[in-house]
Amino acid sequence: MAANTDLSDFLRTCRANTTPETAGIVAPDAAAGRRVRGLRREEVAHLAGVSVDYYTRLEQGRHSTPSDTVVDALARVFRLEPAARAHLADLARPARQRARQTPPQRVRPAMQQMIASMTEHPAVILGRRTDVLAANLLARALLTDWTRLPARHRNYTRWIFLDPDAHAAFLDWPSVAADVVGTLRLYAGRNPDDTRLSELVGELTIKSPEFRTWWNSHKVHERTHGTKHMIHPAVGPITLRYEALTLPGDEEQTLFLYTADPGSPSQENLRLLGLTVSEYQIPASRRSGN
Repeated sequence: MAANTDLSDFLRTCRANTTPETAGIVAPDAAAGRRVRGLRREEVAHLAGVSVDYYTRLEQGRHSTPSDTVVDALARVFRLEPAARAHLADLARPARQRARQTPPQRVRPAMQQMIASMTEHPAVILGRRTDVLAANLLARALLTDWTRLPARHRNYTRWIFLDPDAHAAFLDWPSVAADVVGTLRLYAGRNPDDTRLSELVGELTIKSPEFRTWWNSHKVHERTHGTKHMIHPAVGPITLRYEALTLPGDEEQTLFLYTADPGSPSQENLRLLGLTVSEYQIPASRRSGN
């Protein structure tokens, strides 16, 4: 997970995905005669205001610490959204010494009690590399019961890609899965020396062709809010809105709170799901992952 390699891979991907028309240097009809869809290195260098040799060294990983000015210029050339621009800045940071082993994350007891008291709303707390740190009863019934899994398998991305129930749970699984990979990519840029992350990416790259494809695309995604379209074997379809809230005291812990529109069929189905579960009974199809 060397930062200069990730930087060069990201730049090459951005260049390949930026068309001359998008960059405003070639008219659409003139682009037909080009042998490549994306920009040439000299075109990127010209638009960013740097020498071709400098940009070539960046893209080849031979110069891994561009200035903030260069990062801003490249983000402008590639039309990067804020999350992707932040990812580029992370990759461009000077090489850091290997981080010491970080202690396991723990959810504060008061926060555990708070989400447990939410009997009408699924709630999940994710930590580093999308590790599942806590989930209330309704979330475990809706998704899967992570408490029954080995500790190292309690990871949201791993569940999404390796548990067949996850594929069946989301009506728009490809979109959900691609966003999860983008979230993991964003984390990887900020934590290039996380050995647990390297192990997770290695496992998923081997076991999931879809993960491998999306991981190699270098797209990033920042979790904020959105909508999930799901179907549960016990109650049927459920459409939920979610908010991603960073928890005070640990910026690497995020609370995901799910709600259904008032008076909607989804709210009724979620209510029915809540009636079917208790501390001692979670539907068998949601008890454990792979």
